[in-house]
Amino acid sequence: MGRTYIVEETIGQYLTNLSLQGKSFVSGLLIGQCSSQKDYVILATRTPPKEERNESLKHPKDQLDNLDEEWATEHANQVSRMLPGGLLVLGIFIITTLEMGNDFQNTLRRLVFAVEKSMNKKRLWSFTEEEVSDRVTLHICSSTKKILCRTYDIHDPKSSAKPADWKYQNGLSTSWLSLECTVHINIHIPLSTTSVSYTLEKNTKNGLARWAKQIENGIYLINGQVKAEDCDLLEGQKKPRGNAQASSCSFDVRVLTQLLLNSDHRSTATVQICSGSVNLKGAVKCRAYIHSNKPKVKMLVPQLKRDILNTVADRCEILFEDLLLNEIPEKKVMSIKLNSEKEFHILPHRVFVPIPGSTVMLCDYKFGDESAEEIRDHFIEMLDHRIQIEDLEIAEEINTAFLSSSMNSEAPLDNRDDEQPKEPMQTTIVLKIRQNMGMIAAFAVALLAVGISFHYFSD
Repeated sequence: MGRTYIVEETIGQYLTNLSLQGKSFVSGLLIGQCSSQKDYVILATRTPPKEERNESLKHPKDQLDNLDEEWATEHANQVSRMLPGGLLVLGIFIITTLEMGNDFQNTLRRLVFAVEKSMNKKRLWSFTEEEVSDRVTLHICSSTKKILCRTYDIHDPKSSAKPADWKYQNGLSTSWLSLECTVHINIHIPLSTTSVSYTLEKNTKNGLARWAKQIENGIYLINGQVKAEDCDLLEGQKKPRGNAQASSCSFDVRVLTQLLLNSDHRSTATVQICSGSVNLKGAVKCRAYIHSNKPKVKMLVPQLKRDILNTVADRCEILFEDLLLNEIPEKKVMSIKLNSEKEFHILPHRVFVPIPGSTVMLCDYKFGDESAEEIRDHFIEMLDHRIQIEDLEIAEEINTAFLSSSMNSEAPLDNRDDEQPKEPMQTTIVLKIRQNMGMIAAFAVALLAVGISFHYFSD
């Protein structure tokens, strides 16, 4: 017996209305949540069409072999940034003409593994052995409307396709539960002299990996209480009656992280010669959702942990991309100004947007100089769904955040609060980099080495 996919009814209409626009196929992503028994699909989005070069116009008959795997995986990476805790890219869909026949299965298999591999590289966390490792592929014939749903085990590169059920349900995500929290972070990442050959992105990710262990081992207070893993989240809550079930139910969470290891853990001090440091300081808003009639603490808290890790890592990655995209080509090697001791850059703020007819909200990231119209256009491009500007919920205040370099080679690295901005920093996340003269050239090379993915997919 294969897996069952419960699908929001509006997705069926969306897939039916998708036009091939003269092409032989169109592909996209399926977004939702896994559970031990069933998977829930609440959103489908077409991969944005890539502008064709003049050479390709000579070959109007496109084949599935020409499906741009890199373009599709990049779209998946961008969309994954827009998903709160509890939501994942569950798989891919493809709509083909009748003439394509059965030529699509190898392409779907290759693409679903490529998408998962690409997203997994960026994560600060790993799936547990108990979690579902199946990902779905959905094929629809544009002429007959026949549906073929299959799954692959992404943990087994040699896995074969297994049949799955695809069932529509109205109002699938009208009553999902959510956890919400604000996490204050103060992460200090030393840059050792042995790591100067690494990109700044890699050094930062290595530092975040150490911080991730604190988040994983933290204590999570739900509505001010410590709850056992097997405890029902709705325990003590009044059960809704009638149509009240369609309203959302949200829980406030506080995160407590340990400053010291437990006494039964041994630790040794490590002495490193450092050329600089990266500092992340501020606050982030996080959310996680779950579909369950009897939600357990152990089902939802891990999803909130992942959202905390994802949003911090994503902001750093977006900033590095933005620095590269906005550099003047002739001055790229002079990323840090030699005539000033500190240079400051802002990290993006999180913006939430509701899914129509759902209690679930998606998110995006906004720099201070970006308009609400730009965020709306980005949602349309990435998710192929229109949103209302008035529905945008900016989760954090727009304060100034800084990236800086210290030009004094004798300045102590632990003096992290020198010349902090006078504006309040409680609701924004700060990236600050301190370096001595010997790190300036290394930083320039590192910044150039950071791979560019698209913050705006059309760029």
